[in-house]
Amino acid sequence: MNPFRRIGVETVINAAGKMTALGGTAQHQTVAQAQAEAAQAHVDLAELRHAAGQRIATRTGAEAACITTGAAAGIAIGVAAILTGRDLEKIRRVPDVPAPRDILIQRGHDVDFGAEVTQMIRLGGGRPVVFGTLDAVTEDDLSAKLSADAKAIVYVKSHHAVQQNRLPLAACLGRGVPMLVDAAAESDVLSYIAAGADLVTYSGGKAIGGPTCGFIAGRHDLIEACELQGRGIARAMKVGKEQIMGLMAALDRFEPSAGDDEAILAALHAGLSSFANARIVPDRAGRPIRRVGLAEPPDVLQALVEHLAANAPSIRTRNHQVTEGLLLFDVRELRRHDVPIIVERVRTFYAEMASSPTAPEQRRAS
Repeated sequence: MNPFRRIGVETVINAAGKMTALGGTAQHQTVAQAQAEAAQAHVDLAELRHAAGQRIATRTGAEAACITTGAAAGIAIGVAAILTGRDLEKIRRVPDVPAPRDILIQRGHDVDFGAEVTQMIRLGGGRPVVFGTLDAVTEDDLSAKLSADAKAIVYVKSHHAVQQNRLPLAACLGRGVPMLVDAAAESDVLSYIAAGADLVTYSGGKAIGGPTCGFIAGRHDLIEACELQGRGIARAMKVGKEQIMGLMAALDRFEPSAGDDEAILAALHAGLSSFANARIVPDRAGRPIRRVGLAEPPDVLQALVEHLAANAPSIRTRNHQVTEGLLLFDVRELRRHDVPIIVERVRTFYAEMASSPTAPEQRRAS
């Protein structure tokens, strides 16, 4: 079934994972049904947001929570809440917030996830202050930036972020300023709050399996300030009753320990191993996710990416490490019937490359 075809758009096979660019998650029927039912009724939205926030707080172990349009919005709203508190005059001026408004973030966490984290900080009125270098970040680097102008620390837990030689979360906590954790695609909805983070922002449409929205969980006073941003910048980030109820349904069935689909992972690995250098690759951000990887020279992998995407149905892969010689197939959004399609398409690529006089020299030499 392709609901998009009536406007001339084809669906794709998603071997890239829970990616915003591919629509996040293919939702379970109960999640979709909850949205359909909500769309056909009226409700006091403030009352709905409050009730949803209470349920999220219970699930995350936080004092309170509020709904957002996504984790990126959560960064902007969270920063604004830290800088304005519940002062309505300041809220109406965001992002034109008076100093001090320095928001600290370590080098390697100032990533571009499709937009820049630092822009989300500026949208909330903060002035991003990056500390450390790409080679390493030390506690001395952080201490040097903890002046009277520092209002918060933003900590990014993401596959986009540099993983090596960064400060761990524990080293950034207890520094006398609030800690805002960006946990957009994380399945762990408990540990950051338990560790002492003041605010944690999540995507509802990725690991949780809900619609395109999200939430912030954290301290009661800061969440109140987050909600009040609806009188300011968050007015442009409204969440409908449909998304809220879809998120509630997704949280009801969410099992953070479920992990990837081992049967699909094994089948894809076996299928690709018959003609390619395939292996199981753990998530480099330390999450409990395993993927199938193909190791080849970057030019071969780039040609394969284009081959998979260009033919029908278009197959999208996880390309973050192609320049490092590794192409990943994420199985979390795949269905069993997708596996033979992917295997046959990859087989065709290698067969065509082997017979082509313009095949990359590295592959022909091997």
